[in-house]
Amino acid sequence: MANQYPGPPPEQPGQPAQPGQNPYATPAGGQPADSGYGYPQGGRPGEPGYGYPQAGSQPPPPGFPPSAPPPAPGAFQGAPQAGGMSLSLGDIAVTGDTIMTPAGPMPLKGAIWTATDMSRTEEKIPAHAVVLAIVFFLFCLLGLLFLLMKERVTTGFVQITVNSGGRHHSTMVPVQSREQVMFVLNQVNYARSLSV
Repeated sequence: MANQYPGPPPEQPGQPAQPGQNPYATPAGGQPADSGYGYPQGGRPGEPGYGYPQAGSQPPPPGFPPSAPPPAPGAFQGAPQAGGMSLSLGDIAVTGDTIMTPAGPMPLKGAIWTATDMSRTEEKIPAHAVVLAIVFFLFCLLGLLFLLMKERVTTGFVQITVNSGGRHHSTMVPVQSREQVMFVLNQVNYARSLSV
């Protein structure tokens, strides 16, 4: 029951520290540990350890000029793009003169864009209008006017399809209002104008 806390045992005052007794204790003489302390494999600063790349020891992957850094793993290795991403529709992105999709890159020039509105809008009486109509019906017959309250709920998707360079990709963009439907359709019209 002498050591009830986690961690290294405390150094006892008045007792000389024995080597190997407490690995967390200050080294003998009060000097910092040798320069290899804390480096992998007990090496010295500047010496490589296991798992650490050595500067200039690995040549760049084939197909890349020696001055350019290799691309990140999983990155698109196409031609460099002028400018950033100009449009994003679901998992379709337009960058420069290329359409990026999970099916692969496609040329923007001559692309055929199709948008299909697959959403539906329902009109219903909200629950709070029914409660107000019942409560105010007991006091006066004007409470029935609360049943005239309607709310519009839009659910569904807009399907976007692009064909270019012998490839085809389709995506579904979820929408919750008529304004979102119009926004997505306007984006598709903009993509069409870029494809001319």
